[in-house]
Amino acid sequence: MRGTGSSEWPENPVLVEVWRSGFLESVHRGALVVVGPDGEVRFAAGDVDRPVLPRSSNKPVQATALLAAGWTPRSGEELAIGAGSHSGEDGHRELAAAVLAAAGLGPDDLGCPPALPSHEPTRAAWLAAGRAPERLAMNCSGKHAAMLATCVAAGWPTAGYLEREHPLQQAIEARLGEAAGTPVAAVVVDGCGAPQHGLPLTGLARGLVSLVEAAPGSRDRSVADAMRAAPWFVAGTGREDTDLMRAVDGLLVKGGADGVHVAALPGRGAVALKLDDGGDRGRTPALCAGLLRLGVPAEQLAPWTLVPVTGGNDVVGEVRPAAVLAG
Repeated sequence: MRGTGSSEWPENPVLVEVWRSGFLESVHRGALVVVGPDGEVRFAAGDVDRPVLPRSSNKPVQATALLAAGWTPRSGEELAIGAGSHSGEDGHRELAAAVLAAAGLGPDDLGCPPALPSHEPTRAAWLAAGRAPERLAMNCSGKHAAMLATCVAAGWPTAGYLEREHPLQQAIEARLGEAAGTPVAAVVVDGCGAPQHGLPLTGLARGLVSLVEAAPGSRDRSVADAMRAAPWFVAGTGREDTDLMRAVDGLLVKGGADGVHVAALPGRGAVALKLDDGGDRGRTPALCAGLLRLGVPAEQLAPWTLVPVTGGNDVVGEVRPAAVLAG
């Protein structure tokens, strides 16, 4: 798969602008698509059909593959963390450990690398105590715990569960392509060690909207419902995904590394975006511009539509959507 910054690709438009004291400091180029409840494209800026790496934005659809293979979470919280990217807070690590224990496994079975918590107060406490990185603290440990529990339920070996040829990963790859309506374009290794699947933004949006539009009680709908009911296990304290799902009734949101975000609202559709430079600070303003096109009231999105730029003790500018995203 060619990188998203390859000169072979046409240049994407500016989606986000960074202003400081009235001066245009920098811009973020990228692509954004809005689809309706039926998955049809309603708005597009940039090349939304070229493959990108959705990173953790793939997790909600991945979770449906785990359920189909036999994983039976004991609670909605377990399902939410299996589809989430948690901050390594105490409750996150405890729940991921519980998913493993229920399958007769432990933290040493995890294939994700050790990490410090990303939640700053928890991380600071660990550093002050001289505590070493742990696999459970890695933001993908919930997904990995769910993957391992799925292997046990399906009778598949837990050894090698991250290899592309493993039946678990084959099931995930097939499911992602099915939900996106297009075959996976490439498979690489993600930061957590698991396979990562290249898809166009249109496919990413269609996959997520299919979950919120699924019939109540169905496997797909159960993932969306669990994430929306327990958003703290999807991300964590002070995280945009958690706070957006709490602020907007029915909204399903999942961010990914390197400038990817996807969100869906039942009866309205979905938005998916990728910032070409992989930056994070422009993601939520761009996402909010897409959510406005889905009819989410501006006042509900106000805390995330503009990101403040600080100078000294003052706010001296803002990160805001560019004109191309104006509704």
